[in-house]
Amino acid sequence: MIRELAQELVDLIFDWGYGGIYIMMAIESSFIPFPSEIVLIPAGYLASQGEMNIMLIFMFSLFGSLTGAFINYYLAISLGLKILQKYGKYFFISEMTLQKMENYFQKHGAISTFIGRLIPGVRQLISIPAGLSRMNIALFAIYTAIGAGIWNFILIMLGYFIGENQMLIDNYLKQITVAILFITFLLASCYIYFQRKKLKKGL
Repeated sequence: MIRELAQELVDLIFDWGYGGIYIMMAIESSFIPFPSEIVLIPAGYLASQGEMNIMLIFMFSLFGSLTGAFINYYLAISLGLKILQKYGKYFFISEMTLQKMENYFQKHGAISTFIGRLIPGVRQLISIPAGLSRMNIALFAIYTAIGAGIWNFILIMLGYFIGENQMLIDNYLKQITVAILFITFLLASCYIYFQRKKLKKGL
């Protein structure tokens, strides 16, 4: 079943070309759950066969990821903020809570967005609190692009080098995911440490 789906996606990406990669990654990065690995690993494999250009795959996948992230960001601003301001009190979300979240993302939005884009299950959702807090749009775009770019590049390379071996892909993907989670934990720990050190110096 999974192999048949993967083959259908390979055919679909080949038929739609780079536009298909862009659309699928925009969907994956928005509020619709869609695993990026079933798009970019087959695309990387097609690049290894000379059917697609690896740099164009990366660029279109990155543009797609940014598009989906901006959809979430602006939906959070236009709809989410209004809904929370009007009905948040029924869910114990006060104006003060929203203000605290906005203050947090003003100070720590860059690192939160970058780390969030690397964590499975969070990467699509991190754009929502960024939008709710009206995070600086330039910083949001930069750190979303860096985080999404790293993840997309890893998946494309997996497809390029071992795209035919599903067992190896599964093993490497698990190992890479664990490694990324460990690295993000270290980054977050270092960031917290230096922030506290900076705070103590300021006192």
